Amino acid sequence: MTNIVITGCSTGIGLATAKHLKDRFIRVYPTARRIEDVEMLRGLGFENAMQLDVRNPDQVAAVIESVLNKEGKIDAWFNNAGYGQMGAVEDVPTEVLREQFETNVLGLHECTRQIMPVMRRQGYGKIIQHSSVLGIIALPFRGIYNASKYAIEGLTDTLRLELKGTEIYPVLLNTGPITSRFRETAIESLDRIDTEHSEFASLYEASRNGTAKRVPFNEGPEAVARIVYQILSDEHPRPRYYITKATYLLGYAKRLLSSTWLDKVLLKV
Repeated sequence: MTNIVITGCSTGIGLATAKHLKDRFIRVYPTARRIEDVEMLRGLGFENAMQLDVRNPDQVAAVIESVLNKEGKIDAWFNNAGYGQMGAVEDVPTEVLREQFETNVLGLHECTRQIMPVMRRQGYGKIIQHSSVLGIIALPFRGIYNASKYAIEGLTDTLRLELKGTEIYPVLLNTGPITSRFRETAIESLDRIDTEHSEFASLYEASRNGTAKRVPFNEGPEAVARIVYQILSDEHPRPRYYITKATYLLGYAKRLLSSTWLDKVLLKV
């Protein structure tokens, strides 16, 4: 039976993907940072749920060891854990940028680095990296999150080149707007910066009040879950998968338009 470890399963995409795969007879090892979320997962029937803070190398190693002791292999690893820090670049303290990278980039890299020897030994594997449409294009007030996703793109594109000729496949997911708690968490992240004295104070207030512009083409988290299942089912998965119409439209715009014209489009999103 195919198995997979998924990080960040407390809600949203991680939880929906775990459920979707379990229903299709994939052996799922869902993980979450907080122990209460692990208990929630176990209550939903995920007996293999484990605690994992991707920023903690010892916890990463413990999860890998636990799965190997039970299965003797790890077929796939889905680096899904992450959050979005909102705020204009000029307003975000360097420490807050560091926190964003600790989870979205360094945690992902630690998981990838530790799972690589396992997949090298067994001679195969799939490492699914959750990037974003914001790993392709930039949006105002998402610069810190943008930077973390651009970093994931660079790491994964390079890893793919280094694994050429093997049966280990790094795969990027460029996900667009998905219904989840991601937006609420992003708005909560404004508490980490000084919004009151910012040039953009009114925009921050609009975001908190729910009156800011919303991105169109929103889809449910099952859209991501279906792609993950497809990746597990394909012998040779593609290097990247666009998810939601927004990603396709903006991805094409990035390739076709000059930077000047692309900026005009992005400022209207």
